[in-house]
Amino acid sequence: MNDAIDLRRERMVQQDLAGRDITDPQVLRAFRTVARDAFVSADLAEFAYDDRPLPIGENQTISQPYVVALMVASLRLVGDERVLEIGTGSGYAAAILACIAKDVFSVERHAVLADQARARLATLGFTNIHVLHGDGTLGWPEHAPYDAISVTAAAPEIPAPLLAQLAAGGRLVIPVGPDVYAQELIRVTRVGPDDYRQESLGGVRFVPLIGDKGWPSEAATRRDLRRR
Repeated sequence: MNDAIDLRRERMVQQDLAGRDITDPQVLRAFRTVARDAFVSADLAEFAYDDRPLPIGENQTISQPYVVALMVASLRLVGDERVLEIGTGSGYAAAILACIAKDVFSVERHAVLADQARARLATLGFTNIHVLHGDGTLGWPEHAPYDAISVTAAAPEIPAPLLAQLAAGGRLVIPVGPDVYAQELIRVTRVGPDDYRQESLGGVRFVPLIGDKGWPSEAATRRDLRRR
């Protein structure tokens, strides 16, 4: 174990998570367990425990720790859930979820990232995470319904397939907004067969959710041009 890295991870948990509004002990324990430096390239490892997003390739990022913690905490997991994650990315958020939930099913639209995450998570010993290369806006119907769904990219509106795959009483957390540059984090709770309750969790900024029920691929290009 690297004592310096362990200290940086603990400082991240205390200052950036517990020091703000993350109080769920299971969430804090998961962040103490999962090494974020294992999910970024070697040249970025020194920044792994900074509270900021980092590039992971394919014009995607690993979200800042606080945002990951906020989304996971907002799912209100107790430990026996089947969770769907849309946007595997590096696999870091899936690993955090897997430390709490029973099973995590994660969909990634970039084949390269899906393959890398699958290999990385297997190497790290996670056996309850299942990664699929596909269109996340359509969910993963074969394993539905899900007790919780976490969407790590922003949609113009909540994709109907994800609502349909949410179990009764289940929670869906997703960034939503008509702009690819800024959105609102929404929690949806399914309270009846066709009845969903929505709550706002605050403003966020995510990469666009590309797919049949999300943004067209041109949205990602427009966002990249805006960054330059």
